Amino acid sequence: MKIACWNVNSLNVRLQHVFDWSVQQKPDVLCLQETKTIDENFPVEALSDSGWQVKFSGQKTYNGVAVMARGPLHDAVTDLPNLEDPQRRMLAVTYEDVRIINVYVPNGKQVGDEKYDYKLKWLVHLKEFVASELKRYSKVVVTGDFNIAPADEDVHDPKLWKGKILCSEPERESFQRLLALGMTDSFRLFEQPPRSFTWWDYRKAGFRRDLGLRIDHIVVSDELKRACTSCLIDKEPRKWERPSDHTPVLAHFDV
Repeated sequence: MKIACWNVNSLNVRLQHVFDWSVQQKPDVLCLQETKTIDENFPVEALSDSGWQVKFSGQKTYNGVAVMARGPLHDAVTDLPNLEDPQRRMLAVTYEDVRIINVYVPNGKQVGDEKYDYKLKWLVHLKEFVASELKRYSKVVVTGDFNIAPADEDVHDPKLWKGKILCSEPERESFQRLLALGMTDSFRLFEQPPRSFTWWDYRKAGFRRDLGLRIDHIVVSDELKRACTSCLIDKEPRKWERPSDHTPVLAHFDV
């Protein structure tokens, strides 16, 4: 089974990118973030005609998450328990016997901002939800745009980013608390090339200069950790015309 995640930064703009990449890499499940599409306008028919089944939770202009799969998706959950939040940032579904939790974690704007506090609060509720799902399912994936670079090796210039948004210690500690539930960052199960990033700012020729961060992750439970045979970042879509500022991450599981 191949499971991928990709922050597409507007599905309306990059639907063809999704189709093209899916033909190339053939994921069984593709989790999308920042679809920026209200549910009434979601391209269900176009995806269905291409053999996809889909669940989605969207809002106008901002946020939005979706899961595309080559088979039925069940037991969808679109809200973190005990958190009143109109922003569409989480979608949990079951594909075969795998529980998939697709997230678009708040950016946080900057350390100390009220949006940063909201981010840390949101991450607490995510951890609680994942803990509850781990009691119900042995095969759990938490994937998407976490807006957290977990370690200095995930940052093009650790000194420049030290203590800043996406790299601050409270954010990194939140990521580690998620792992402490019995989860593993699948990308770090394997030897990886240096400067492995998933996001590059549009500004200041960020991609051309490789000024990136690894903030998109596929985090897995112990049973899927044992079944994971590879995890890679595909940088090619970031080179395409009108690309997202993120690029896909793809993991393969022998299940």
